Amino acid sequence: MTDSVYKIIDLVGSSPTSFEEAAKNAVETASKSLRDLRVAEIEKLDMKVENGKVTAFRARVKLSFKYAG
Repeated sequence: MTDSVYKIIDLVGSSPTSFEEAAKNAVETASKSLRDLRVAEIEKLDMKVENGKVTAFRARVKLSFKYAG
């Protein structure tokens, strides 16, 4: 087993339909520019409210990926 180092970043994904979709959007968008994604941890959920209506679901995600140095 080799030693590894991982970097953790915070992301916020959003979706008009669900928290799950918001988290998925954050990870899938990050995967376009980052390699070796390992773990995504949902840290916080919130909703955007306009005129008394929920207009967006948001998920704050901690995402780790292998650090190449």
